Amino acid sequence: MTRSPATGSLLGLALGDALGFPTEFNDVPAILAKCGPWREMELPGHPVAYITDDTQMALATARALRTATSRGTLGPKRFERPLREEFVDWYQSPDNNRAPGNTCLRACALLKTESRPWQEASQIHSKGCGANMRVTPLGLVPGLDDEQRAGAAQLQAGLTHGHPTGLAAADLTAHAVRLLAAGAEPTGLVGMLRSYAYENRGTYHERWLGDLWKRGDEPTPERFIAQGWDECLAVLERLEAALREANPEVDPCLATGAGWIAEEALATALLCFLQFVDDPVLALRRAACTSGDSDSIAALAGAFAGAHLGADAWPKEWVSRIEHRDELLDFGAEWDAPVTG
Repeated sequence: MTRSPATGSLLGLALGDALGFPTEFNDVPAILAKCGPWREMELPGHPVAYITDDTQMALATARALRTATSRGTLGPKRFERPLREEFVDWYQSPDNNRAPGNTCLRACALLKTESRPWQEASQIHSKGCGANMRVTPLGLVPGLDDEQRAGAAQLQAGLTHGHPTGLAAADLTAHAVRLLAAGAEPTGLVGMLRSYAYENRGTYHERWLGDLWKRGDEPTPERFIAQGWDECLAVLERLEAALREANPEVDPCLATGAGWIAEEALATALLCFLQFVDDPVLALRRAACTSGDSDSIAALAGAFAGAHLGADAWPKEWVSRIEHRDELLDFGAEWDAPVTG
């Protein structure tokens, strides 16, 4: 088996991020005026195609996962410490100049105080797409059970974005990546995600999240997390309706949202991916030519397409120019390696 879904997914995330970097904050007419026909958009940057905070933080999550799993079984304390350190390192890096989100900046500034519980740093009312733009590694790293994957996906979201919808959307995004990497058929993906959301609607991962729910507005942890899953289910319904009437020439954000918030970033990225399942480059181009958070939408669309089709999905010339190429390939090779025992 040479599909290499982890490599394909990580490369797709970075390529989508780089393709959408110049188009974020622009409407579609402005993008077309700048870049030409969307079906012909080319990866910017020579000799290097630069990524944004989306890929920077996805790599921070990947590094934290590598550190945590090298020390034994993945658990909340073992993951939280390196994750927090990586996020603070990102916050303080001179390369953190790629239009980072305010929620991530505020939370990471608070996470610098090591004595502060991470729950106090979390921006409890924010469900920005920073919660799930960086979660792809949780869908790719091998050896995790369902509880570990879900809990860790929600924990990495919660360090910055504490809103229940941010937690649920991050979990759902990681699950989508995991399903595609494992060979799930895209035609059934939305149904599988709906089932997963219903199954987990009342599950608050206290082992991973602690008392985060108490900072919200609901009287119980179950009510707190159900709010997030209900919003994800609602946007999946919008996605299903959009797919029934899909017109690839229409801005996907008009159907499933602009992607500034986590559940809409997931749905609009899925819409782009599912409209062009067999043409991943076109999926990235459509995602990058949107009126919303183009780099995050395209990054997630690339993560889904790469998990489905593998490393060969992407033009070699694009891959040769992507920033952090060697590190992306290193994680991909590590996670694609066959398990031996």
